[in-house]
Amino acid sequence: MREGPRGILVSSKWGLIVILRMLTSQQAIKVGCCGFPTRQAEYYRLFHTVEVQSTFYNLPQTGTAERWRSEAPPGFDFCVKAWQVITHPATSPTWRRMGKQIQTSKKAGYGHLKPTRENFDAWARTLDICKILNANVCVIQCPPSFGFSRRNVDNVRRFLGQIDRGNTKIAWEPRGNWKEHANAVKKLCNQLDIIHAVDILRSEAAVSGKTSYFRLHGIGPRDFNYKYNYSRKDLERLRESAVATLRKAAKQVFIMFNSVSMLENAKAFQEMTQASGADWLTE
Repeated sequence: MREGPRGILVSSKWGLIVILRMLTSQQAIKVGCCGFPTRQAEYYRLFHTVEVQSTFYNLPQTGTAERWRSEAPPGFDFCVKAWQVITHPATSPTWRRMGKQIQTSKKAGYGHLKPTRENFDAWARTLDICKILNANVCVIQCPPSFGFSRRNVDNVRRFLGQIDRGNTKIAWEPRGNWKEHANAVKKLCNQLDIIHAVDILRSEAAVSGKTSYFRLHGIGPRDFNYKYNYSRKDLERLRESAVATLRKAAKQVFIMFNSVSMLENAKAFQEMTQASGADWLTE
């Protein structure tokens, strides 16, 4: 016998089955996609959470966000990707997809989590959308150009340490060479009470908290491989990682697929976590 999450004693034979039945019934494992890969009505029927991607490129009108919230079923969890102007400088190619024109004189004040009036104003507008959607998590994804440095550590601390979060948790996804500075990431996450968002099939999170957030970008030599189609073996590894995370400290694990095949992969993984005990014993 061994102790599982919530202090439940389970046998090695039935442990994974019992744990997953309990956790999925309580929606401790939340499976979704980064964006809507199908009609929203169909998506709401299939999943209980989504990471809204369009907010990264352009923040919606408040009326649009209110419609999204009203159309979603009760208990549906919205997560939001923060507006790109907060994290990405004006030289980033992603700015080309932004319909809103930013005054040239103000562009230098945006991006890289700089503690500037422009970034704080952009966050306030992002938070407004989070509040309308009652967003559980807001993902702050930094570009590789925002690498580890004393200045950028200071930016993270000063910006994320000052912003109002409302009832929304912050999940920070640093990229580039931050993976080589796990201790610094751990220290920042602990100091600022933020989630370290990672692709769990590539690297471990630097901290373990009540909420974990995994964004799956495909497997390959680069940091992302959006054409990747996850195999059953990959999904089994993912299932094991999710359960291991819940055994540590997490009460809730978000697993967001972010690839061309994300709809099929998310459906397959959700079905796997909800499988019957008999099915699992034959795997």
